Amino acid sequence: QTQFVESGGGLVQPGGSLRLSCSVPGFNLDVYAIGWFRQAPGREREMVSCIKRDGINDGYLNSVKGRFTISRDKSKNTVFLDMNSLKSEDTGTYYCRRKSGSSCRGGLYVGSWGQGTQVTVSP
Repeated sequence: QTQFVESGGGLVQPGGSLRLSCSVPGFNLDVYAIGWFRQAPGREREMVSCIKRDGINDGYLNSVKGRFTISRDKSKNTVFLDMNSLKSEDTGTYYCRRKSGSSCRGGLYVGSWGQGTQVTVSP
């Protein structure tokens, strides 16, 4: 069972930036695709982006294209989500989860959801 630890959230003004991080202490993420998700209050969880084993992203949620960047640092066993030009609609709890394999396509997301990290975009 792999449970992610997400961090880096906070309160930021519209137009601001944050860098989110996620990892699984004691578990090597190198060979897996990793997805970032978010859930806004009263809304269903949605996928923001996914990064493959080779470090190539598999696309972004339309509403964040051009503003968010997913990346990974294998030396730190960590996946990042850089968020720029934040908007109020980006407010929510952000989560990571891993795929059962190295590709973002097919397969399943496995493991339990972590606590997430809260992002609040407000003046």
